[in-house]
Amino acid sequence: MADLTASERVRALVGPSLVSAGLELVDVELHGPVLKVTVDRDGGVDLDAISDATRLVSDRLDSDPDVFPGRYTLEVSSPGVERPLRTPEQFRRFVGELIAVKTLPGTEGDRRVEGRLDSVEEGGVVVAGRFIAHADIERARTVFVWPEPGPKKDLSAPRSKSGSKAGAGRERAS
Repeated sequence: MADLTASERVRALVGPSLVSAGLELVDVELHGPVLKVTVDRDGGVDLDAISDATRLVSDRLDSDPDVFPGRYTLEVSSPGVERPLRTPEQFRRFVGELIAVKTLPGTEGDRRVEGRLDSVEEGGVVVAGRFIAHADIERARTVFVWPEPGPKKDLSAPRSKSGSKAGAGRERAS
């Protein structure tokens, strides 16, 4: 494990335990002393799942202090609506969806590409008709598209406690 980055060592240590707990390890990022671990599962994760994952990751890191030596702050979260895409398996799950890719400097073509993920192929992905090698991807994520707003409700008339418009169709006894 000595040749691996800190993120790769953490991924190798905690990934199998998270999978055993029914969670997917989406991402591991290190930003200074902050270790960010992103988890998910079918149907999404709730606060209980995040709490369980935090305990699990913390326990695994404590069990092998050589994997991540020194002080750190652990943050465990869900991927949110725009989730990062790192592995070919993650890309495969989102074929047909809108994604954004930023390529490494020096990669031919525009560095930022946004469009439908057409396919995942040996060695890379096809986004909006453009093949991008996995090795050329600096980062990628899904893109959340806000739904079109529906018809507006008439909020101008006051409502009674029963939910009907006040005074609508009612007579008052004198």
